[in-house]
Amino acid sequence: MKSLVLFFALLIITFSSYAQPPYKGGPSAVSFIDYQKTFTRPADALKRKADTLQSQFKQKGLEWPAKYLYFRSFKWDSQFEVWVKNDINDQFKLFKTYKVCALAGSMGPKRMEGDYQVPEGFYYINEFNPKSTYHLSLGLNYPNESDKMLSDAQMPGGDIFIHGSCVTVGCIPLTDDKIEEVYILAAMAKDAGQEFIPVHIFPIKFDVQRSNDYFTNLIKEDPALKKFATQLEDAFYYFERYKQLPVVMIDDKGAYKIPGTPPRKSAAVSERLLVKKSTAQHRTRNIPVLADAVHQWPQYEGGANALMQYLDNLGREMVELLPNGINKAYVQMEFIIDTDGVPVNFKVLRGITDIDFIDEIINRMEKMPNWQPAMLNDKPVAKKMVQTVTVELPVKKEDW
Repeated sequence: MKSLVLFFALLIITFSSYAQPPYKGGPSAVSFIDYQKTFTRPADALKRKADTLQSQFKQKGLEWPAKYLYFRSFKWDSQFEVWVKNDINDQFKLFKTYKVCALAGSMGPKRMEGDYQVPEGFYYINEFNPKSTYHLSLGLNYPNESDKMLSDAQMPGGDIFIHGSCVTVGCIPLTDDKIEEVYILAAMAKDAGQEFIPVHIFPIKFDVQRSNDYFTNLIKEDPALKKFATQLEDAFYYFERYKQLPVVMIDDKGAYKIPGTPPRKSAAVSERLLVKKSTAQHRTRNIPVLADAVHQWPQYEGGANALMQYLDNLGREMVELLPNGINKAYVQMEFIIDTDGVPVNFKVLRGITDIDFIDEIINRMEKMPNWQPAMLNDKPVAKKMVQTVTVELPVKKEDW
């Protein structure tokens, strides 16, 4: 029988130079909250937000401050949930759902450095950064033990955070106003003794019809992604049933195992065809050889942040072309960066069916500047890329 590893129980905490105050009870003991107050941003956030958060807890019948936190994030739904409780044996209760205000990459796990993917799986907070470039940030222990088995052995990537500034190249971004609340809640839970603040990242909310329809079509021809998603779905439904964290285990191949998963009540599956092929003429090349592993991924002019800005701008430009009845679409684009850095062979993989929309977004993507090509053994090689363009009608501030 394949050995199983108890995931959270055996993980080693990575300590941050920002995160750790002197040991409580030692000669120079200081609480974690007092330590955070020595930094300007957390101190200012506490002054602005502590009373407001306490009032929100009271309105929802919750005990302030929460001693135990649990975070859930849903990529396609753009939601970040905060669950709380004050006794280890209690069920978690939902405190608040925040809007995730940007998305990088596509559905599926992160498997290597530079793929711009937000990880999916089971993590915990291992770093508090009060001096983050992105206002405030909470670090995740990516790669976890499963990721280490399944991701690129040499370059699995890292530095995954929940942070502010509403930009991302593979993290979970909130607005500065929202990250202040999440940061304070996490700091108070840590101050109360919660060393492991779990963060579960899912592709979708599995019990939402529209999300389930989208994802079912997405994984229809991708058995590996479907198998991986089923493991996450087990954990989702365990929590939905019991409002307690599932025990997450890993087999010797890196797959997650969730003991005691209850029967699911998945949303019905829509069998509509999601993507139609365009007949328009676009910039294509015959590229017989594509590199799989490379020493350096293609580099967009200005770097990853510039690429995310380009895709954000494109998404805003395409809003007026959304078909009737569609308010938001994640348009997954595939293209190739050829050996001379020219992006070619654009294709819409998933996200929208309207042919006119597909033709126009490809027309605009073809105008992007040339890249630095991927490198393998000091030679340029052609490399396939997949990026997601979020096209969404503006959301009123009060809806956040």
